[in-house]
Amino acid sequence: MGRSKGPPGPHREDVALDPLISEDLIPSPAGRGPANEPRPSFLVETFLVAFAAIVLEIAMTRIFSFKLYYYFTYLILGIAMLGLGTGGALLAVHPALRNQSPQRLIARCCAGAAVVVPLTYAVIALVQLNVSDLTSSAGELGKLFLICFSLFSPFLLVGIVLASIFGSRAADMNRLYFVDLLGAGIGCGLCVPLFLTVTPPGAVLVGGAVLGVAAVHCARGVSRPLVAVGAVSALLLAVLAVFPSSIPQPVPDRHKTMSPQRHGNKNVLFSDWSAVFRVDVVETPNDESMHTLHHDGNIGSSLRAWDGTSEKLRRFSNNIRSLPFKVLDPGARVLVIGAAGGQELMASLFFEAEAVTGVELNPLTVSLLTDQFAEFTGRVAHHPRVTLVNAEGRSFLERNNERYDLIWLVAPDSYAAMNAASSGAFVLSESYLYTVEMIESALEHLTPGGVLCAQFGELHLLSRPNRTPRYVATAREALTGLGISEPGRHIIVSTAPAFLPGSTTLVSRQPFSDERVERLRLHLQNIENSQLWYPMSSPAPRELNPVQRIISLDGGELDDFYASYDFNVRPIHDDSPFFWHFTGFRDAVFGSVRRDPHNKNFEVAIGERMLVLLLVFAASFAAIFILLPTVWIRDIWSEIPYKRNVGLYFAALGLGFMFIEVCLIQKLTLFLGYPSYSLTVTLFSLLIFSGLGSLLSARYSESKRQALLGLLLALGVLTVFFQYGVTPLTRMLESAGLAQRIGATVAMLAPVGLCLGAFMPIGVATISQTTSYQKQYVAWAWAVNGFFSVVGSVSATILAMSVGFRWLLFIALLVYAVGIVALRRIPIPSPRPRSSEA
Repeated sequence: MGRSKGPPGPHREDVALDPLISEDLIPSPAGRGPANEPRPSFLVETFLVAFAAIVLEIAMTRIFSFKLYYYFTYLILGIAMLGLGTGGALLAVHPALRNQSPQRLIARCCAGAAVVVPLTYAVIALVQLNVSDLTSSAGELGKLFLICFSLFSPFLLVGIVLASIFGSRAADMNRLYFVDLLGAGIGCGLCVPLFLTVTPPGAVLVGGAVLGVAAVHCARGVSRPLVAVGAVSALLLAVLAVFPSSIPQPVPDRHKTMSPQRHGNKNVLFSDWSAVFRVDVVETPNDESMHTLHHDGNIGSSLRAWDGTSEKLRRFSNNIRSLPFKVLDPGARVLVIGAAGGQELMASLFFEAEAVTGVELNPLTVSLLTDQFAEFTGRVAHHPRVTLVNAEGRSFLERNNERYDLIWLVAPDSYAAMNAASSGAFVLSESYLYTVEMIESALEHLTPGGVLCAQFGELHLLSRPNRTPRYVATAREALTGLGISEPGRHIIVSTAPAFLPGSTTLVSRQPFSDERVERLRLHLQNIENSQLWYPMSSPAPRELNPVQRIISLDGGELDDFYASYDFNVRPIHDDSPFFWHFTGFRDAVFGSVRRDPHNKNFEVAIGERMLVLLLVFAASFAAIFILLPTVWIRDIWSEIPYKRNVGLYFAALGLGFMFIEVCLIQKLTLFLGYPSYSLTVTLFSLLIFSGLGSLLSARYSESKRQALLGLLLALGVLTVFFQYGVTPLTRMLESAGLAQRIGATVAMLAPVGLCLGAFMPIGVATISQTTSYQKQYVAWAWAVNGFFSVVGSVSATILAMSVGFRWLLFIALLVYAVGIVALRRIPIPSPRPRSSEA
């Protein structure tokens, strides 16, 4: 039966919310407390829950990067945000949730989440999931479901809390949304300090403890048992977090070198987490002269014993690290980007470098050479000719006026190198170290005759390489951009054995002389299984390999090669710096990714497929829960107007905000000089100023339509600035100190945040005036926003990889415009005079 169109019944959710009537004075339902009793503002609860949610989310991405692989961070972030959206959808349709007093419901959910968080961590940490077996083992699929459900649970409870607060206090949405974003911003800003002090597992427990505090604050005067549960949970979790060594550590995938299957009983000499990646130093059985260095659970480098003498470094005479020095004279000034365990620093000293500067991204790795293993490595970091710097390589180079004879990019195979994955920051191993612009900058920092050297491990070097051809293609385009008409004379490519079959690409602004090439050719004869790929020997081989084709072909022939090759190895630029994106999304999903049947390349298309899978899953999940009210509460739902327009508006907010957030994080990474700084400062600034924008949106209550157009115009101006003005500005300021660069970043982001923060409260205020079922409507709108935040996060990465960040920012502006047009079509009722009965 349809619901009567007559006056609203006695239930509180059926009372129309008038912006001029304080919700505190609406009579409470029977048995829920005396009429006219002032109700809590929920500002403290909103702050604490938002803080806890962001800390849990970011900490989990670090844990999963160690436990599984980098691309699973997308799945984790997606599940978290789907949980938040599902909480809103359930509140909208479930009367058992909706009919509880908000204070009691919020206290119960916060206390429940505080209890669930440690259980969630225990499941995630102790259940070993093996990714390679997912397609062949029902047991592994079951473990994946268990882990995902465990992760989903606390975020579901958090979603119910926030939706309940926003739905019950819609008239105060501008202040609540401000506090929500303030809590998230501060939580984001404190994540790195938390990782460094209590580790990511400890940060998870800190998030649970904060939820317990929220339960205590909300349950006061409502339920003593809930106060007790919240207090005990908060205390126990806080104590455990302070002693992170007492927390069980995550068990990695069995293929990772730190897994129980591969690690066995080897002695771990050092283990710690950082904001970049976890570092483990493991003793090598039967070889006291070497310790292996593991990054996020996989072997990444090594520490070698050294007594400070040249004799102990003779191992470098005929290995891959000797190659760049064979085209240089003694006394070179060397810049090593990716110092890791210090092998290249030692090699440079062995080949009589005059000065060596090593740049290493992870501060933990730096500390190994300067402190924990300084004596073991011969105090190489303290050698008078060595300077070791903790920085990101590209940013260090841009702010440095020094000139070098050799700029050495060392085995850049770590997917963690520039990974800033976190809330909204879905980045699929983007790196600014291997773009056209980076190569141009490096060449400009070379002395006459100086060399840029990039060394890669290739899984299939001789059959179907991908890393080396892409770098050579990028180097060729950089040389052409510098006005060099014959780039082939400026490139040397060779191969030699390494941990993986290794390639060495040498690039110079001056042509390589025949004498320098011959020196390298003769030296390669002393290294078994080595080869000079380019320049080619005479006569040229009958069939050119991919590297030789990229250097030798021109015009249409080169385009034909790119189009027909198994992988996408076209040059990459800063606008889309996804060096490892070798397979298009269409081919990854629908096409046959060509593989050697006897030598499979397991890294091909995995990340792309994971993104597409998550996008399909998120979109399907969103469709089910967005449409759920049409079935579950169809009588009420039929009376709620403008659902299509409202859904479109809040979906646009979810998509647009994530598109802008991802773009700005990437655009400011090089300027701030460190991935963690870019992530933290950008997210913190956007969230804080978006909160202030929400707070100020109360000024637009009488002119929402005009305000929306003004905000869209301001957003358009800011989009143009970030497209065309931010790069010249950051180049002017790139030599400034870190504090000044952070200040400039905050100033640039402030107006963006002020604009973005106003859209949510304007939308909530608008829909609250259209129906007597505002609690259901606001909860549903919050769910739509949450679901499309997931879709937006994944779509942002796919679009950036496909068309670049520049177009993504314009697409974000278009998405906001569509949403604003949809909301402006909803007629806004005139405010009613204050009721004398209220």
